[in-house]
Amino acid sequence: MRAFFSRRSRIGRYSAATLFIACWLSVSTGAHAYTIYVSSEKDNTITVVDGETYQVLKTVTVGERPRGIALGEENKVLYVCTSDADHIEVLDLETLKVTHTLPSGPDPELLVLGPEERMLYVANEDDNMVTVIDTQTREKVVEIQVGVEPEGMGISPDGNWLVNTSETTNMAHFINLKTRQVEDSVLVDQRPRVAQFTNDGRQVWVSSEIGGTVSVIDVASRKVLKKISFQIPGIRKESIQPVGIKLSKDGERAFVALGPAARVAVVDTASLEVQKYLLVGQRVWNLAFSPDERWMFTTNGVSNDMSVIDLERLRTVKSVQVGRMPWGVVVRP
Repeated sequence: MRAFFSRRSRIGRYSAATLFIACWLSVSTGAHAYTIYVSSEKDNTITVVDGETYQVLKTVTVGERPRGIALGEENKVLYVCTSDADHIEVLDLETLKVTHTLPSGPDPELLVLGPEERMLYVANEDDNMVTVIDTQTREKVVEIQVGVEPEGMGISPDGNWLVNTSETTNMAHFINLKTRQVEDSVLVDQRPRVAQFTNDGRQVWVSSEIGGTVSVIDVASRKVLKKISFQIPGIRKESIQPVGIKLSKDGERAFVALGPAARVAVVDTASLEVQKYLLVGQRVWNLAFSPDERWMFTTNGVSNDMSVIDLERLRTVKSVQVGRMPWGVVVRP
């Protein structure tokens, strides 16, 4: 009898352990249940990558020279700046088919969707305009005159302000989205590329590719609080070219893609000092977080790959081959 009960208790312990492992695997798998999308401007493709295995699921052909991409319609579609086709393509993420196009000006490069997920704001590099598009009516609402060669598009968390950067004018333009007028322009360093607001909306960070700096701008006063510079042993100064910026949700860290330097800088947002440089692929352009901010993904335009960064250990752990000259990257939960 004792042997019988002993056997039953062992079975019970085994079953409980099995159940625990199964639950743990379920939770672990769920944490990685997302998809990564990468635009490759040389191949005219969107590469679809599984966020758990990092396997390429599919390569989708889109219009000429896709660059900036953004999720919309509750993550059901991907808006794609097809720069040489001079319009925005809308990719259905269930069928992976382009369903329609949206009008933009010539050479759309970067875009951002308003928090209401209706108005799309597009930087058109060739005509010095920001185009506002209604995604429901599929019509151009208005064009806003900005500086020469507009690119960066950052929208404030409350949806009241859009900051556009102009590469040749070297300015960050503050656009009031209620009036759709430029209310202020802040001079930054040469060739500004990307604008990112902090989650509290108090600052906007602007990268300057040729200037080699990131300007941290106080939104209320429109003053530059600090210009962050970068020094990497063994790397020439002119090869350190800041482009993509991502700020963590907790507001503690910023990550800056440094172009030909093949590094991502980790910046402490309190001190505005660089903590570490992470080695990634060649000519790192843009960045995206996983939904839980456990991982970061970079597009590397010369090595034609996507680097995977472990943000707990602050180290690059994997390279995934994608299309030629990968440019934009977003993650769908």
